[in-house]
Amino acid sequence: MKITKPFLYLLVLLSAFVSFAQSGKKLDKIIKRDYQIIECTVLKMSDKTVEYSLPGETVQISLDVSQIARIDFASGRSQTFDVSSSTSAPVQNDSQNVASADMKHNTIAVLPVPYVNADNQQGSEDMAKFAQNDLYNKLLDKSSNIFPLTVQDLRTTNSLLHKAGIDHNNIDETPIEDLEKILGVDNIVAAKVSYTIGTGSTATTYNSGNAKVSNNNKKVTTNDISTTTANNQTYYYYTVYFDMYKNTDKIYSQTRKPLLAVKDGWMDSISYLLKRSPIYVKK
Repeated sequence: MKITKPFLYLLVLLSAFVSFAQSGKKLDKIIKRDYQIIECTVLKMSDKTVEYSLPGETVQISLDVSQIARIDFASGRSQTFDVSSSTSAPVQNDSQNVASADMKHNTIAVLPVPYVNADNQQGSEDMAKFAQNDLYNKLLDKSSNIFPLTVQDLRTTNSLLHKAGIDHNNIDETPIEDLEKILGVDNIVAAKVSYTIGTGSTATTYNSGNAKVSNNNKKVTTNDISTTTANNQTYYYYTVYFDMYKNTDKIYSQTRKPLLAVKDGWMDSISYLLKRSPIYVKK
């Protein structure tokens, strides 16, 4: 059979069109619980596995649903996968017989934040709770940015720590491995605030007065009044330590000093460091 040139040109154009259509096809996205994103075409789903193929390949790959947090389909639909804690492997106690809570995967706990005066090394329990609550609320506000992580309720965290005899005074001495077992989480954020207080003053002087001229226009009498006002300023110099752990491994560790020496300056540093941590994804 003889193939004419016009037919050959048509065949090439058709192949190019099919190739272009395939390359422009929107893909599904599988978001795994370890934060890996797989762009693919989902072929089949069951209660236990999801089968998919990668772009340009025909091989079907099977993935256990326990590894999947969410699937964003090309159609715009999303499906979230919730794995019950009952299916997770039981936590083994270490040699110190640490009481273990039920493990909740992809859950992050906020530890109490030691708030220490660097001059006398004294900590404030009230400020430690306030700083912990502030960091907790920041994580809640950014829940969509830290998906698939969920934030453990603060009352649950503090209750479990209290039962284990842990507070802001001794939390730095407790191994992360023990803290994860006690709290039943696989992610932890641990911050610490160290500060010193300085003072300064500024003085402002105001001058006022009047002048009297004698009848012969030669003698001048002046009455000057000078008033000085002093303003005292208090300056707060902070150092913020910010660490994150996943499965007992430290995945992020930063130290930052706020730009402004104001009373709430440490909160700005917390926000800055959180947004640059590996769990945070800009949207």
